[in-house]
Amino acid sequence: MQGRYGMYGADSMNRFLLGGALAAMAASVFFRWDFLYAVALAALVYAYFRMFSRNYTKRYAENQAFLRHTSKIRMFWASQKSLMGQRKTHHIYQCPGCRQKIRIPRGKGKIMVKCPRCGREFKKKS
Repeated sequence: MQGRYGMYGADSMNRFLLGGALAAMAASVFFRWDFLYAVALAALVYAYFRMFSRNYTKRYAENQAFLRHTSKIRMFWASQKSLMGQRKTHHIYQCPGCRQKIRIPRGKGKIMVKCPRCGREFKKKS
């Protein structure tokens, strides 16, 4: 059964299709749109087709193309998640000159910050 679901379970494209189908089905219940329900059902059928397909090379190529096309979106959300995780211990400011993000530890009082990119100095509360 390991080969049917990929080496480590369902791939990223299948998880996206299944999540999108679930969201579309829920939305079709609230808005009473038959078209949205049909799209959700088609996405669900395609996800199961991909899951049980034995053409591993083609499914792998589809997943790699999906990952390539969504890489910028995934990287944006990963960076936002990282910044939110650092908010407990650090302040994150932008340089007024070049807009570079600078991480300052909390609890140091008012300090002079020097931008590593442009060298501009500015005062901030940490």
